[in-house]
Amino acid sequence: MGSTWPRFLFILVSLVLVSLVTWAIGGALAAMAVLAAGLLLMAVVHYWHIAALRRWLRDPAPDNLPQGWGVWDLIFADLYRMVRQQRQSESVLTATIEEFRQAGAAMPDGMVILDAQDRIEWCNPGAAEHFGLDGQRDRGQGITNLVRQPQFVEYLHAQHYGEPLLLRQSRGADFTLSVQLVPYGDRQKLMISRDVTDLERVETMRRDFIANVSHELRTPLTVVGGFLETIMDVKDADRDLVRRSLPLMMDQASRMRRLVEDLLTLSRLESPNNPPREEPINVPALARALYHDALALSTGRHRITLDLAAETWLTASDEELRSAFTNLISNAVRYTPDGGEVTIGWRLRGGEAVFSVRDSGIGIEPQHIPRLTERFYRVDRSRSRETGGTGLGLAIVKHVLNRHRARLEITSELGRGSTFDAVFPEERLLAPSVREALAHSA
Repeated sequence: MGSTWPRFLFILVSLVLVSLVTWAIGGALAAMAVLAAGLLLMAVVHYWHIAALRRWLRDPAPDNLPQGWGVWDLIFADLYRMVRQQRQSESVLTATIEEFRQAGAAMPDGMVILDAQDRIEWCNPGAAEHFGLDGQRDRGQGITNLVRQPQFVEYLHAQHYGEPLLLRQSRGADFTLSVQLVPYGDRQKLMISRDVTDLERVETMRRDFIANVSHELRTPLTVVGGFLETIMDVKDADRDLVRRSLPLMMDQASRMRRLVEDLLTLSRLESPNNPPREEPINVPALARALYHDALALSTGRHRITLDLAAETWLTASDEELRSAFTNLISNAVRYTPDGGEVTIGWRLRGGEAVFSVRDSGIGIEPQHIPRLTERFYRVDRSRSRETGGTGLGLAIVKHVLNRHRARLEITSELGRGSTFDAVFPEERLLAPSVREALAHSA
């Protein structure tokens, strides 16, 4: 701006001097004509530059800026710098918005931006999945037109956003969302949704677990307490009464001890600070030992056979593997009627190793099979108590196999028996050369 006035004054002074010279030579009329012609030329030049500026303003691209003369050259140079700075600012702002959109799209939580009238301005894919929204189609729609649960509408209008709202959705499969509104700006809101289905399921399992443990302990404690009260109430306790009571109390105490031991085992298996202590396991030798344990548990009531079709060893935890296999075998013996068959097997199948326990017992209905490894889940609660089970055996099996990257496969037919296969991946199998070296060193 500082160099604009000198240029303008220079042109104006030059025009006046030329007019004075013309006056001295040709008189006043000639001087006026020269002055008028100069002013007219300046007006034409300015009008031409103004017209060029107006044309450029219709499409203000920096590369299309017209060339100027005199003061207009400075004006166009200033405009060029302003437009370049604006374009750079727009580029930075566009990149920032794009980064925000990408970050929002990558968020596992749902995000919806609502305007002052609770209309959708933007949503990420998480919110689209949670609420069935379409980011393009639903823009400008009122959120209550698309999320119509009464509790959500009440939460939105109450404007008490300190605590999240638990919203149960049902589209194909039931799931639970935690929804929270965060006000910001000029009455705008950010709606954040999170799928808490697994957390709710864990909380339900925790409540069920506590209820089941309490229920399982209540019966034996009641029995033991009842006998003790009876003995205490009798001044001279009958020896025969004591003799009859003690075995029953011992039985209930053993039941509580087994329950506590299984709970401690589960806790140990679930602890991330307790990785499995792995070592080479001679599974055929382990299977033979468990076969003899099964014979002792059956006491001759069943036909128990051992089918070793492989000599493969595993890399695993001996204690955990023994616990899992023992649970499978003891379940088969308990739930197989007298005279039935139980077969313990070890074989290779398509590169994997399979420890199987097959029985000819009562079988399991298909709807129960997916839930068998849940804690305290029983197909027949009364029969489970009669057999002395704690309801935690298959849960222990599942956790042991998970820790060894193995899986449990269950097949059953009602009235014809069940087969439980513990399937170990190929990377758990020891190479024959290693197995032979270990066998010779033993």
